Amino acid sequence: MASDTDTAKPDRGRKPPRRRWLPGTRLGQLIIALNVLGLAVLIVGALVLNELRQGLVNARIDSLTTQGELMAAIIDQAYTFGEPEPAMDAADAGLTLQLLANPKTQRARLFDPQGRTIADSELVADRVEQKTLPPARPRDGGGLSLDLRPAPPRAGMAGEARAALRAEVAKALRGQHVAGLRRGEDGDRVVSVSIPIQRVQAVLGVLTLEANDVDEIIARERMALIPFILIAIGVTLSSSLLLTQLIAQPVLRLARAADRVRLAGARAISLPDLARRDDELGDLTRSLEAMTQALSERMDAIESFAADVAHEIKNPLTSLRSAVETLDLVTDPVARERLLGILKNDVQRLDRLVTDISNASRLDAELSRDPPKTIDLERLLGDIVGLYQATAKPGEVAVRFHPSGGLDPVLVSGREGSLGQVFRNLIDNGRSFSPPGGEVDVALQRAGGRVIATISDAGPGIPPENVETIFERFYTSRPKGAAFGGNSGLGLSIARQIAEAHGGTLRAQNRVVDGKVIGAVFLLMLPEAKA
Repeated sequence: MASDTDTAKPDRGRKPPRRRWLPGTRLGQLIIALNVLGLAVLIVGALVLNELRQGLVNARIDSLTTQGELMAAIIDQAYTFGEPEPAMDAADAGLTLQLLANPKTQRARLFDPQGRTIADSELVADRVEQKTLPPARPRDGGGLSLDLRPAPPRAGMAGEARAALRAEVAKALRGQHVAGLRRGEDGDRVVSVSIPIQRVQAVLGVLTLEANDVDEIIARERMALIPFILIAIGVTLSSSLLLTQLIAQPVLRLARAADRVRLAGARAISLPDLARRDDELGDLTRSLEAMTQALSERMDAIESFAADVAHEIKNPLTSLRSAVETLDLVTDPVARERLLGILKNDVQRLDRLVTDISNASRLDAELSRDPPKTIDLERLLGDIVGLYQATAKPGEVAVRFHPSGGLDPVLVSGREGSLGQVFRNLIDNGRSFSPPGGEVDVALQRAGGRVIATISDAGPGIPPENVETIFERFYTSRPKGAAFGGNSGLGLSIARQIAEAHGGTLRAQNRVVDGKVIGAVFLLMLPEAKA
């Protein structure tokens, strides 16, 4: 439906885009940042604790190595004898091992050159290992366990532990210092150091020191990870609540506002607090407000157009009704002929009015459906004026075309059918106001990157107060003696609407020579297109 509103309008309230510090949209960046924050807390905590655990293990190895080298040196100096084949006093070495070892935090074992155990601090100290049993598990074994302590040893682990110890002792018997982590017979991880006891090149035995408090260290590390986990959970919950506040609730408000427009008869959405937001929801709110405002203006224009159409149609219908009711009462042939002429004029006026209303109602759809193309305006005007000249009758107003005179074509971007309608409306308007035998001149020229088409007539001109009024819908001002019903009052309104849809302007002014108005001229200015 044609309206006073522009066919294409710029976005209202749209803010220029800002440089983003993350790819994607602003809300997308917020979601990514909040999720990465919770993940980063866990990663940092794990890295910190892993570094701490490795540092503790290395420190334990260094401590055991220092103790083991000291104990091995004492045993080597005090309890090895014989030349050239040295040997070790196993009994005295075992007693010394009992004195030097600390049975509370570590286990010391002494092996002979064949890998057999000579002394064991646990056996010498007669220590009984005590451990707290884990909580009882459900009978069906289901459910999620949050126990952070090490799992109980599995079957066959004792044999694997003894094999690992034998391999470690075997390396030490070849003169190597061995240190690292391995599993004990009870399944616990132990820090183990094996140091050969040597006299010159002969290996007389191996001293092995073990610290089995590694699992306790790891359990404490796991417990230390709990604050990081709780912080990550808190960050995730907070981000979820924040996203609910920033996204879900505003979207719900927009949905309710849209429902009010649909159900309660509201004309437009107005949410100024959301429209001020500098993110995608703010863009959406401003777009919805602009859309509903445009729809409201369009509805007002439609209502006004319908009222104008009803008024304009009512006038010829009233005249028709009066003439028809009077026709049966008139017997004079001359009077009857006059009434029949009135009926014909009213029918002609209605036909012209309905045609122009139909064109106006389809205008917006045609402008949006038909894509613009590059048009040779000089060729188009030549064809239109040529058609008027070919169908002209003697005594009618003549139409003359004055080309630009340039060698290059005059090009514009637009829709040929719509622009042709503009020129036909302007030419028809000029012919209707020009006296018989007069002329309507159509000229074309370039000026500053724009194309200017002028349509000049030889009519009475335009009253100064009506220079803009003539472009309103259903405005008509017939010259004296003009045929009734020849103008619907929509032609100039349609022409200006099409011109503005093409990025141009249409205005009118009087032609004045020696202070006397000799007609009107319409100036259509359009942007020139590149070849």
